Amino acid sequence: MPFVIATWNINSVRLRQELVHTLLQTEQPDVLCLQECKSPVDKIPLDVFAQLGYSHMVARGQKGYNGVAILSRFPIEDAGDCDWAGLGHARHVAARLDNGVTIHNFYVPAGGDVPNRAVNEKFGQKLDFLTEMRDAYRAEAPQKSILVGDLNIAPREDDVWNHKQLLKIVSHTPVEVEHLGAVQDAGGWVDVTRQDIPEGQLYSWWSYRAKDWDAADKGRRLDHIWATSDIANAAHGSKILRDVRGWEKPSDHAPVFATFDL
Repeated sequence: MPFVIATWNINSVRLRQELVHTLLQTEQPDVLCLQECKSPVDKIPLDVFAQLGYSHMVARGQKGYNGVAILSRFPIEDAGDCDWAGLGHARHVAARLDNGVTIHNFYVPAGGDVPNRAVNEKFGQKLDFLTEMRDAYRAEAPQKSILVGDLNIAPREDDVWNHKQLLKIVSHTPVEVEHLGAVQDAGGWVDVTRQDIPEGQLYSWWSYRAKDWDAADKGRRLDHIWATSDIANAAHGSKILRDVRGWEKPSDHAPVFATFDL
């Protein structure tokens, strides 16, 4: 049976619970992974989502910052989390479906504004986070797994609106792209979105700073769906719902979808 998975940096699940409700109602993914929930787990409005059939949740949260949640129509088992780089942040949670697929939901640190760890601690934390991910997957290769989330890196030249102008901008610097590529290689992860949509500009984030984000279209593909090679060929139907960025009081991210026939 196929199932549809979506990932979305919601930028406060409580502030934007109506947007989550609308997405679940209109698109009806089977699993929705949220990042930057900015809420303790017990304050996430699960009752609102349960009314639409999403009564299962695995989450990690903290007040006002970070936070990741996996909402599901199907029963899911809590498969743990990891405090990558020892930051004490709620940036990762995993859940296991009845079919044996493990879903990892990540919110990688943004990394601040200056791409130099010597003067910007946050950038160093981001690189350390990715390095620990790489090392973990080298030590134990994942199987039958899906990795989603706001990875805060746009790796390809066509994942940003202007490759040359963004080479020194955090999220597209060569060192970040190299680190993300090392994570992907270590785990044998396949970029499902680009497997389905191999060519052309593709974005999932547009800054709040633009007066008209749609017209300016200065986007970046920061949100990703990956799968291990043993199930990647079962993926199809990838899409990014750009229009959601234009909803009232939106997140600056758009949700990313994929379907798996498993």
